[in-house]
Amino acid sequence: MRVQGWRNILADYVAGAARAPYQPGIADCALFAAGAVDAITGSDHRRVWAGRYRCVTGGQRILRQTGHADVAALVAAHLPEVPVAYARPGDLAALAGADGPALGVVQGEGIYVLTPAGLATVPLLTALRAFRVG
Repeated sequence: MRVQGWRNILADYVAGAARAPYQPGIADCALFAAGAVDAITGSDHRRVWAGRYRCVTGGQRILRQTGHADVAALVAAHLPEVPVAYARPGDLAALAGADGPALGVVQGEGIYVLTPAGLATVPLLTALRAFRVG
């Protein structure tokens, strides 16, 4: 369930995330997406993962150890999947990334994605999968 005022809370969260330098295990695509879920629902999933890895490979190793093939599989274990065309603002999207799926936050016809180069926006229809938040 989405909290009252979630749009403003999410906008503030995204603005803050845009100022944080990319750092696996601290500020990366997966933790960015988890933070968005927290902003929208008040349910913090970052605490389970934050600080447990220092590189993408380390994060992937932890995912496999917990029974998830990748970050998209982790999200699919917790959120219902919806067709990409039906994703709405605040939902999560999985995109093709250099090291496997990357996660972003739907913001209409685009997706916010936290990358090593900073916050970027990509077209919604480039998503491979989408997941309903709240």
